[in-house]
Amino acid sequence: MQDRDAGHSGLLGFFAEVSAFDQMVRALVEARLPKGFQWSQFAVLNHLFLAGEGQTPVALARTFEVPKTSMTHTLIVLEKHGLVRIEPNPKDGRSKLVWLTPKGRTLRSVAMTALGPDLDALAARVDVQGLAPLRAAMFGLRQVMETLRDA
Repeated sequence: MQDRDAGHSGLLGFFAEVSAFDQMVRALVEARLPKGFQWSQFAVLNHLFLAGEGQTPVALARTFEVPKTSMTHTLIVLEKHGLVRIEPNPKDGRSKLVWLTPKGRTLRSVAMTALGPDLDALAARVDVQGLAPLRAAMFGLRQVMETLRDA
């Protein structure tokens, strides 16, 4: 039982660190975004840029672990600002696909440029190459958690 409690404490302690880190990253990014834009909106733009466009709102909601209604709201705001376009899925008339607009790409680029000095300061103080094993371990943990979620 003590080993189990230690394992639980270890996992919860790790999750607390990840959560604190997440909050710091969100605050940093939001401080560099144009006024009125939020982390969740930037995250969607960045994800579409990095992972590929033409994703459904349902797929995006699943990626970000948010309810479909929350993702729909975020996408409506992004579309209203001309940062994404939402079009019918030609393969399935019931679903939609999300695409970045040139304005959305520009906003992401501006935000990334604004983050440059902060990322440079971090890179100067952290062994970035040393983060690779941590990133791999976190990716593995995420896969396990996704499997458990979907079971």
